[in-house]
Amino acid sequence: MPRTTLLRQLLQQRHLTTHEAFAAQYERAAARLAELDRDPRLASLQVSPRQFDRWYGGELLTLPRPDACRVLEHMLGRPVSELFSTAYDGDSAHDRDEGPSTRRQVTSAPPPREDDENPLDIVAQTRQLTGSNTDDATLAFLDSSLEGIASRYEQDGPYALRPQARQVRQLAHTLLNGRQPPRTRRDLFRVAARASGLLGYMAVNTGDFALSEAYCTEARDLSREIGDLDTDLWACGTLSFSLYYAGRYDEADACAAAAVERAPRHAQCIRLLANGRARALGKTGDRRAVEQTIGQALRLSDLHEVPVGLTSCISFEPYGRARTLANAVTSHVALVNTAQVLRNAEHIDDLVEHSTSSWSRSLVRLDVATALLQQCTPDIDQAMALGREALQLCGETPISSVYQRSRDLHEQAGPWRDHPAVRDYGDEFRTWSSQPAALAMASSAS
Repeated sequence: MPRTTLLRQLLQQRHLTTHEAFAAQYERAAARLAELDRDPRLASLQVSPRQFDRWYGGELLTLPRPDACRVLEHMLGRPVSELFSTAYDGDSAHDRDEGPSTRRQVTSAPPPREDDENPLDIVAQTRQLTGSNTDDATLAFLDSSLEGIASRYEQDGPYALRPQARQVRQLAHTLLNGRQPPRTRRDLFRVAARASGLLGYMAVNTGDFALSEAYCTEARDLSREIGDLDTDLWACGTLSFSLYYAGRYDEADACAAAAVERAPRHAQCIRLLANGRARALGKTGDRRAVEQTIGQALRLSDLHEVPVGLTSCISFEPYGRARTLANAVTSHVALVNTAQVLRNAEHIDDLVEHSTSSWSRSLVRLDVATALLQQCTPDIDQAMALGREALQLCGETPISSVYQRSRDLHEQAGPWRDHPAVRDYGDEFRTWSSQPAALAMASSAS
């Protein structure tokens, strides 16, 4: 004999006692819930005749799958733990259809267990705690998307890859609005933090420093929620990077220094020291602190055995030795330490020239060009030739760091404005900086 459940009573009251009537109502409820929860998977849920018969007859050892439970709760307005529990209302529509002997059997049945002892209720609670709107395949897809963005960044640039990074961030946020077990939720927090971090880095390269600060703060806060120190320190390094290009050098140094103090031996501190502290200290003129900071970064590089070559600028991996030295070059340019600039640049020249990073090759050329103008006997022709090469390497993918340094080189060459090489560089700089992206950077800088 079918078990009299609350589900059976409600379906009788609503005249949904056939598979066709129930299925139509169920599919409409699934579509509504999919829209409300922003979970499109739910819209495709259906109920087979066999499933309906088992639900209607109360023939269940365990509750339906989590998604089906969500639809039933939305459709009938009651928790599934109640829907599939035995109903004891003697005045129910079903009891009126049964004979007196059946009502006597119900009356003489043993009293129900306490609510917290109901097996179906316990199963339902467990399902709720362990249910998830995210599976391993989705997490793997999100991770691979972030890796793909980072690996293609220096070829495609921020304007081409920003939409994809935004989509990853949005999907991670949407999923986090649902339910996941702790491990899955932690992985989603990490994805969301790293997507925000990449967007923060891209915003620096497009000259939008306020947007970068917001993204970096989100990346830092999300990573701290799950104790992800690696992403946390990387986000702090990117925030310092943003403050540096915004001209806020003391804040850039303080931001990086605070992060280093939290984990002085962590591999991410190589970037924090070389890209965050040393360059900002160079701008403030603290020669001794620059030397100490670069030395600390190089010693930490030896401790972690980082790559010798030029790592990707946006990578979450620790800085390679060549990129640390490239940052040292920039620091010494600010200090007008010309001899050190030229020595360091020569040391990494082969690694830089054989890298796939057009931006890095461009930036090192601009640093060396600036140093050549800073010499006691300026090499104007060579400096301007390097400046033109730097602009040509960037081509149609300008970034704020190249824009700022090429502009600074043009201003520094002002005393020789009548020199043919300076005029040629000036003409090329004006053409290059007339691109819409470069014009936006100029507007942000002003």
